[in-house]
Parts: sequence; C-alpha cells; structure tokens
Amino acid sequence: MRYSRHRMEAEDLLQDGFIKVFTHLDQYKSDGPFEQWVRRIMINTAIKNSQRKSFQNEFAAGEELPESQELPEIIDRMSETELLQLINDLPEGYRMVFNLYAIEGFSHREISEVLKIEESTSRSQLVKARKVLQEKVIGQQKTIL
Repeated sequence: MRYSRHRMEAEDLLQDGFIKVFTHLDQYKSDGPFEQWVRRIMINTAIKNSQRKSFQNEFAAGEELPESQELPEIIDRMSETELLQLINDLPEGYRMVFNLYAIEGFSHREISEVLKIEESTSRSQLVKARKVLQEKVIGQQKTIL
C-alpha cells in the first residue's frame, strides 16, 4: 500500500511482483535471506510501475526546507492505517523517496540509482516529505484538540 494510491493498484503490484518472483526463482542464489530477495523484487516492481505511469514525480532539486524537531504526541495515538494514509497522501515523488529511505532503509545513493535522480534530489525530497508529514500531523492534532 505504501507504493500505491489505491487498494486495487496495490493488489496488482503484489500480483506482478509474485509473478516475477516465480518466473525468476531459478535466479535466487541462496546467498542471502529469501525474504530479502523477494522484498527487493517487490520494491523494484513498485518503482517500475511508478516510473511507467510517468507521474514524474515532483523532483525538483530545489531549496532545502528546515525540518522541525517537534514530534507531536498525537503520533503515538495514531493507528497504522492513519499513518499509512498520511504517507499515501504525499505527492508521488515525496512518497517514493520517503518509503525507500525511512521505511525500506535505502541510502540516498541507492535511491538515486533506482529512481535515476541525483542524490541531492533524494535528500531534498525526503526533507520536503518529512515537512509535509509534520504539517499534516500538527494539523490533525489541532483538529482533535
């Protein structure tokens, strides 16, 4: 769901990913965990789908936004579904970089290679994604209070 906008799109990505896993099973070398190999295929499938849809992403290697150090307590009270919805609402470019960096653990160098962007663009997109998420969380906190 983190790499798609809708449940049906996520289901399609999952199916495409599993088809790739099964058709390339002979290429698994047993030199690492099978789960990691499958995860990489699934992530690459989602990235290729995003590139194919050509949302070409809000990647502007523009200004760096200062990041607030505020972490509202509301995050602790939010469900996984609510957090995923906030991430899903990010612009496509922000969402891809945020997912790859913050959730999948990719480095900015790996992100730049996979998405075919500059490392500085990856950093900028991450900063902007965090800023947007912080603003949304703070906005939710204000509506609850």
